[in-house]
Amino acid sequence: MTRTEHRNVVAEVLELLIERGFEGMAQAIQILLNEGMKLEREEFLGACLHERTAERRGHANGYKPKKLRSRLGELGLEIPQVRDVLDGESFYPSALERGERSERALKLALAEMYVQGVSTRKVKAITEELCGFEISSTQVSRISKGLDEELEKWRSRPLGENQYLMLDARYEKVRHGGQVISVAVLVAIGIAEGMRSILGVSVSLSEAEVHWREFLYSLRERGLCGLKLVTTDDHPGLKAAMNAVFPAVPWQRCQVHLQRNAAHHAPRLEIRKAIARELRAVFNATNRPEAQRLLEQLVKKYAKTAPDLASRLEENIPESFSVFAVPVPHQRRLRSTNVLERLNKEILRRTRVATLFPNTAALLRLVSAVLVEISEEWETGRRYLPKEED
Repeated sequence: MTRTEHRNVVAEVLELLIERGFEGMAQAIQILLNEGMKLEREEFLGACLHERTAERRGHANGYKPKKLRSRLGELGLEIPQVRDVLDGESFYPSALERGERSERALKLALAEMYVQGVSTRKVKAITEELCGFEISSTQVSRISKGLDEELEKWRSRPLGENQYLMLDARYEKVRHGGQVISVAVLVAIGIAEGMRSILGVSVSLSEAEVHWREFLYSLRERGLCGLKLVTTDDHPGLKAAMNAVFPAVPWQRCQVHLQRNAAHHAPRLEIRKAIARELRAVFNATNRPEAQRLLEQLVKKYAKTAPDLASRLEENIPESFSVFAVPVPHQRRLRSTNVLERLNKEILRRTRVATLFPNTAALLRLVSAVLVEISEEWETGRRYLPKEED
């Protein structure tokens, strides 16, 4: 933005305030925020719009409309977007609070506790502090309806071709049937054209095959196709569901979990350290035949000194070799579920504020809101997998 343009914006705001006084305050703030965000993007990129400079870090990529509720009323904002940033760093205006949807869901979860009689005076105080006003049952119903419609639309959106799929689950505490139980939060990550996104989430009573199968069927019915590899941890229910819904897709067992399990079954500490190092060599092999050869050497080495360990290695480690069939530049990030473990930590950071959810709907609402924000960042950020020729 040039200095002349900046002065024009300030003049416009002053004229608005002179003509309308406090009634024009919301529009004035809206104008200033939009222009301030443009300036912040220019500073982030190291260049003004269409400016040619050696210091430029990336390029402007239009605007994303956003409605922001404030004490002055609803503001219509235009969030500046960027692309092709050299170091992959994401941009978001500092004037806005990140994760507005997930924060709204968190506030609503706390409000539901209060309304449904499971809260204390302390929870009531926290709710009022977070929301800025006392929550009534009517307000909870109205807010939850609008948010649920928005999140359900995201959870049921059409899917398309994804080359890779990653699945995992975590557990949260929920009141159900008059008691507190742990329920499973099932999450699916897809990767298409090198970009990752969160395809779906479901809250189920367990990780039994029936729940995983229902979740996978829903992904397929929404159009998920073109899978070349599915990466998961070892779980009987999940494996059985995969065989039922995607029987022709190769399964990759998480190498990180396999390495931890192998170390756990090593009889002595010195063997644990050695087996971890030797398994890394197997996993880092240049191709599947080489990995199989190194594994056979490893099994033979421990056949007498640690027969149980050798047997487990021979039986389980080949389940992690499917990744050798995908392009070499993709293998390192597809051979484990590390990306899902990091995602679960972000979910935990939000859910532990509520600690106990009044029902599964409240849990699904909060988790969905968190995942929407994360997925949007992934989809507009840098590539997760390098191009095959890289």
